[in-house]
Amino acid sequence: MLRLKLRLYRALSRFAGLPMVAVVRGLFWLARRLGPERAAAAGARIARTLGPWLPSHRTALANLRLAYPGRDPAELAAIALGSWDNLGRTGAEYAHLGEIFDYDPDAAENGRIEVEGIEHFTAMRDDGRPGLIFSAHLGNWELPAICAARFGLEASAVFRPPNSPAAAQLVQEVRRATMGGLTAAGPGAAFRMQGVIERGGHLGMLVDQHFTRGVVVRFFGRPALVNPLLAKLARHYECPVHGVRVIRLARGRFRLQLTPALDLPRDEGGAVDVAGAMQAMTEIIEGWVREHPEQWLWMHRRWRPSMLPKPAVQANVTSVGAVGGV
Repeated sequence: MLRLKLRLYRALSRFAGLPMVAVVRGLFWLARRLGPERAAAAGARIARTLGPWLPSHRTALANLRLAYPGRDPAELAAIALGSWDNLGRTGAEYAHLGEIFDYDPDAAENGRIEVEGIEHFTAMRDDGRPGLIFSAHLGNWELPAICAARFGLEASAVFRPPNSPAAAQLVQEVRRATMGGLTAAGPGAAFRMQGVIERGGHLGMLVDQHFTRGVVVRFFGRPALVNPLLAKLARHYECPVHGVRVIRLARGRFRLQLTPALDLPRDEGGAVDVAGAMQAMTEIIEGWVREHPEQWLWMHRRWRPSMLPKPAVQANVTSVGAVGGV
């Protein structure tokens, strides 16, 4: 009976989601008709108009107050509005990801895409070793995976599907058409990611959001939880770790920046220190965000004090010894 109820629930959920699928596909079709620049501008206008009315806008403002204590509220509001602008543009650009990425290293002039650190990319592609790449929700964060696929880097991007089934279905179609391997976050993802590294591939992951079972790092001076998986893989497989970010430029252009391999902190035995490695990645991301705060996804609840691990209760050895007659 329970299995039957579950099947009925899933069937009804799919049926109820059909109108939303039609709406999302209609918006996708409209974005294609508008072209990359006009679609991005329209997405920005919609997000800037509707975003401040959503509950997640309050989350963005609360995050900004934590990150920039004492900063002028008007300035924080402007950053939040810019974040909505970037999110709207990123959503509209899904219809044009393949067209937007036009980087040609042999071209005399840059197109929509320029790349800094291409020598690190080439070395990573040709060194015959597995590798790890961390990134953040900055600019259009989908572009690095397209770069990897276009220029022969065997890579798998870890992604979290959108909450909306309709949007998730369409985004998945776009990603599979433009990117290399994809690994959905969730049960079993860690084993699939480990398999990528064992095959000598490369794994890319966004590491700037809350992870309940994560390790504690300091982000903008406050403790936060981060997924330690990349550091654990670096420790186990001794593979290099690079960072990549996307900066949104004027007139529909972007700059991709790839860092050299990080010199990660190690423990007394010489192995990569997991917490220290994640702190190193987080510090780089914080620097990126500080440079372009309006391009980061402030709507996510990055700081959750109630979920931080409680400090261990240490026994009072002196008192115990006194009771025991020592």
